[in-house]
Amino acid sequence: MLDHLEKFVQGMGFWQLTGGQVTMLAIAGLLIYLAIRRGFEPLLLLPIGFGAFLANLPGSGLLTPPDGETIGGLYYYISKGIELEIFPPLIFLGIGAMTDFGPLLANPKTFLLGAAAQFGVFTALLTAVALGFSLKEAAAIGIIGGADGPTAIYLSLKLAPHLLGPIAVSAYSYMALVPLIQPPLMRWITNEKERLVVMETPKPVSKKIKIIFPLAVTVVGVFIVPPAAPLLAMLMGGNLLKESGVVERLTNMAQNELINIVTFFLGTCVGMTMAADVFLRWETLKILSLGVVAFSFSTIGGLLVGKLMYKVTGGKVNPLIGSAGVSAVPMAARVSHNVGQEYNPQNYLLMHAMGPNVAGVVGTAIAAGILLAILG
Repeated sequence: MLDHLEKFVQGMGFWQLTGGQVTMLAIAGLLIYLAIRRGFEPLLLLPIGFGAFLANLPGSGLLTPPDGETIGGLYYYISKGIELEIFPPLIFLGIGAMTDFGPLLANPKTFLLGAAAQFGVFTALLTAVALGFSLKEAAAIGIIGGADGPTAIYLSLKLAPHLLGPIAVSAYSYMALVPLIQPPLMRWITNEKERLVVMETPKPVSKKIKIIFPLAVTVVGVFIVPPAAPLLAMLMGGNLLKESGVVERLTNMAQNELINIVTFFLGTCVGMTMAADVFLRWETLKILSLGVVAFSFSTIGGLLVGKLMYKVTGGKVNPLIGSAGVSAVPMAARVSHNVGQEYNPQNYLLMHAMGPNVAGVVGTAIAAGILLAILG
């Protein structure tokens, strides 16, 4: 009896706990705190924090792969949704079903702001190469600048699967920290006169154009950048469901049940890649630092093109909407709107900022496709 009791006590996780796991449990707790207490993208950070918490519980067997004698741990099975490239396209289907491209179609020149925000992707890529990462690893790291978690995961799986955890956590963390990172850059790049600009109300867009748009973008995008097809086609397919107006059940499914379920499993799976022995490395710190570089330069690129459009249009474009060119939808658009209202409470930039915001989603998918076409 005592032998069995001793075996039970020795099998407790307390005796297997390492300093690295303690550190990672603290980091998981911080992510959960930021999600619940501070409201930083809880739909993303809460599952990631929970997954990181699970991954660092010693002796749980949650990360154990099957070996012919034992059944695999939880991570082994839910990670198949990432490894088989199922989760990212399904997330894009849901995003497409929730996205209104009307503001972009009403003001097509804001496509340029979405394109300009990809500047951070290539800046971080070059910086990563200078720090010693391979070109494929650097490309996977650079896509963090697009502020699009599913795209970052998709590209990492293709080019640098061993860096999936740090890249995914970095991408989602900086998406959640948009309200903290972007406003200081917006105030630094723009002046008060520019921030006070009130833009004209966008013109309404016909249903016919809204239906043609996702089909046209899919055709053009896939013809030019075939590797972007899985993400781009699902994004536009979801939008076609929404704009058709004839498949309300499918649209509601994509907007709600599907994207909610996939988001939870994707976030939890990403968090479970944060095991201490994998995550606590110098490479992780470098990737997190490069994520700041990528995201900051993407924001700056959008703002600089916004300033150029302000001058070209004779002051009709508020350059603050350029920061929304990153594809953190709709958080980045809300931040542009909120900063604008700090200087003019009667200024409503949200719909104007949604144009470059949704353009950024398309732009990041295309940038990922270009990198895959060159390096894949």
